[in-house]
Amino acid sequence: MNNKTIWIGNDHGGYDLKVQILEYLHKKGIEYKDVGCSSTEIVRYPYYANKVAGAVSSGECDRGILICSTGIGMSIIANKFKGVRASLCTSTYMGKMTRAHNNSNLLCLGGKITGTLEALDILEAWLTTEYEGGRHDISLGLIEEAEGTLCNENEWLPADLSK
Repeated sequence: MNNKTIWIGNDHGGYDLKVQILEYLHKKGIEYKDVGCSSTEIVRYPYYANKVAGAVSSGECDRGILICSTGIGMSIIANKFKGVRASLCTSTYMGKMTRAHNNSNLLCLGGKITGTLEALDILEAWLTTEYEGGRHDISLGLIEEAEGTLCNENEWLPADLSK
């Protein structure tokens, strides 16, 4: 496994969509590491977001995918990690633009609000769109500057990783 491997995490609300995404990634020959839950039994999404966002933040992987029922909770916690630009996308256009303008490195999806075909289209746009750079580098530089001031370097180690 290398840092080009896409890490994917999910909670119970994102399990069914994750299964479809893993099939898609496999068919495309895209290497992935599944660190999400393996059923629809209720679990706490921050534990799974920690794994994927932590890997992106540390450079262990370049990109990740997080899926919960709406994608909202996953995006909230993922964006607490330094260097993570998690984007909750509900349309293909959003998937394309978050890569082109924000150099998004973590895609968040809602397993209960976005249909499988739309989610796969969003994923395809997110995977294939290149960052444009240029004028967008200014905003990303400001985000990096803000992170340097607002974020500390401590790793979050949740008390109970089993849930």
